[in-house]
Amino acid sequence: MADSAHSDQQNAVTRRGGGDPALRGRTTIADGVVEKIAGLAARDVVGVHAMGSGISRTLGAVRDRVPGGGGGKSGVTRGVKAEVGELQTALDLEIVVDYGVSIADVAGAVRENVIAAVERMTGLEVVEVNIAVSDVKLPEEEEEEPETRLQ
Repeated sequence: MADSAHSDQQNAVTRRGGGDPALRGRTTIADGVVEKIAGLAARDVVGVHAMGSGISRTLGAVRDRVPGGGGGKSGVTRGVKAEVGELQTALDLEIVVDYGVSIADVAGAVRENVIAAVERMTGLEVVEVNIAVSDVKLPEEEEEEPETRLQ
């Protein structure tokens, strides 16, 4: 009888903590983290000239130059919106493509690159990547550098 009581105590000691330490607790990933990963992955695709609409890029460039004016999205997350749940995420991207590229091919490559990067880095399942092409960068167009009154 004493032996069975002793073995019960040993089992209680070995079972303390409930298994794999990596599974104890919860990990949450902010929308902004997924947006940064997706933004960088999308920019890596040949044929993507920029992220976001022309207006959001212009306003962002002005905001970036104003001291303390960085209240909007950073350049990395501009044109990217993520909805993050506990196990899944969905993304909306707005891109500008270079003239002459196949938009369908660029969009497909962006989807593949974004899904691979987000799933690898976060462990979340990417359920959809919606891509809106807001502009085409023509070869003769100069870069939009907004005039600024601040020195």
